[in-house]
Amino acid sequence: MNESELNNYKKALGYRISELRKKIINPETNKPISQEELGLRTGHAKKTIGELERGNTNPRYDTLVIISKELNVTLQDLFDFDMKKYIKLTNHSS
Repeated sequence: MNESELNNYKKALGYRISELRKKIINPETNKPISQEELGLRTGHAKKTIGELERGNTNPRYDTLVIISKELNVTLQDLFDFDMKKYIKLTNHSS
Protein backbone atom coordinates (compact mmCIF):
# COMPACT_ATOMS: atom_id res chain seq x y z
CA MET A 1 0.00 0.00 0.00
CA ASN A 2 1.42 3.37 -0.94
CA GLU A 3 1.26 6.56 1.11
CA SER A 4 -1.65 7.98 -0.90
CA GLU A 5 -3.76 4.88 -0.28
CA LEU A 6 -2.89 4.94 3.41
CA ASN A 7 -3.93 8.60 3.61
CA ASN A 8 -7.25 7.74 1.95
CA TYR A 9 -7.91 5.11 4.63
CA LYS A 10 -7.02 7.55 7.41
CA LYS A 11 -9.42 10.12 5.95
CA ALA A 12 -12.13 7.49 5.49
CA LEU A 13 -11.79 6.43 9.11
CA GLY A 14 -11.99 10.07 10.13
CA TYR A 15 -15.18 10.60 8.13
CA ARG A 16 -16.62 7.45 9.68
CA ILE A 17 -15.84 8.64 13.21
CA SER A 18 -17.39 12.03 12.43
CA GLU A 19 -20.46 10.35 10.96
CA LEU A 20 -20.91 8.13 14.02
CA ARG A 21 -20.25 11.02 16.43
CA LYS A 22 -23.05 13.03 14.83
CA LYS A 23 -25.50 10.19 15.58
CA ILE A 24 -24.91 10.54 19.34
CA ILE A 25 -27.37 13.11 20.65
CA ASN A 26 -26.58 15.18 23.74
CA PRO A 27 -29.77 14.98 25.84
CA GLU A 28 -29.21 18.49 27.24
CA THR A 29 -28.97 20.21 23.86
CA ASN A 30 -30.85 17.73 21.65
CA LYS A 31 -27.97 18.13 19.18
CA PRO A 32 -25.18 15.78 18.12
CA ILE A 33 -22.20 15.75 20.42
CA SER A 34 -19.33 18.00 19.43
CA GLN A 35 -15.70 17.09 18.92
CA GLU A 36 -15.04 18.74 22.25
CA GLU A 37 -17.64 16.59 24.01
CA LEU A 38 -16.30 13.41 22.43
CA GLY A 39 -12.85 14.48 23.55
CA LEU A 40 -14.04 15.01 27.12
CA ARG A 41 -15.79 11.65 27.13
CA THR A 42 -12.69 9.85 25.83
CA GLY A 43 -10.01 11.81 27.67
CA HIS A 44 -8.67 13.43 24.50
CA ALA A 45 -8.36 17.05 23.47
CA LYS A 46 -10.81 18.53 20.97
CA LYS A 47 -7.81 19.11 18.71
CA THR A 48 -7.00 15.40 18.77
CA ILE A 49 -10.55 14.46 17.79
CA GLY A 50 -10.47 17.05 15.00
CA GLU A 51 -7.15 15.78 13.67
CA LEU A 52 -8.48 12.24 13.75
CA GLU A 53 -11.70 13.18 11.94
CA ARG A 54 -9.70 14.98 9.24
CA GLY A 55 -7.45 11.95 8.77
CA ASN A 56 -4.36 13.91 9.79
CA THR A 57 -3.17 11.47 12.44
CA ASN A 58 -2.59 7.77 13.03
CA PRO A 59 -4.75 6.86 16.01
CA ARG A 60 -3.46 4.38 18.55
CA TYR A 61 -5.37 1.15 19.02
CA ASP A 62 -6.42 2.06 22.56
CA THR A 63 -7.73 5.42 21.31
CA LEU A 64 -9.91 3.64 18.74
CA VAL A 65 -11.21 1.24 21.39
CA ILE A 66 -12.17 4.13 23.69
CA ILE A 67 -13.80 6.10 20.86
CA SER A 68 -15.76 3.08 19.64
CA LYS A 69 -17.09 2.49 23.16
CA GLU A 70 -18.19 6.14 23.48
CA LEU A 71 -19.87 5.95 20.08
CA ASN A 72 -21.64 2.74 21.15
CA VAL A 73 -20.19 0.72 18.26
CA THR A 74 -17.76 -2.15 17.96
CA LEU A 75 -14.32 -1.73 16.45
CA GLN A 76 -15.64 -3.68 13.48
CA ASP A 77 -18.46 -1.14 13.08
CA LEU A 78 -15.93 1.67 13.25
CA PHE A 79 -14.11 0.23 10.24
CA ASP A 80 -17.26 -0.83 8.39
CA PHE A 81 -17.37 1.83 5.71
CA ASP A 82 -17.74 2.06 1.96
CA MET A 83 -14.29 3.17 0.83
CA LYS A 84 -15.62 4.45 -2.52
CA LYS A 85 -18.04 6.78 -0.73
CA TYR A 86 -15.34 8.20 1.49
CA ILE A 87 -12.86 8.64 -1.37
CA LYS A 88 -15.51 10.73 -3.16
CA LEU A 89 -15.99 12.82 -0.01
CA THR A 90 -12.22 13.20 0.37
CA ASN A 91 -11.78 14.31 -3.22
CA HIS A 92 -14.78 16.64 -2.98
CA SER A 93 -13.45 18.38 0.14
CA SER A 94 -9.91 18.83 -1.21
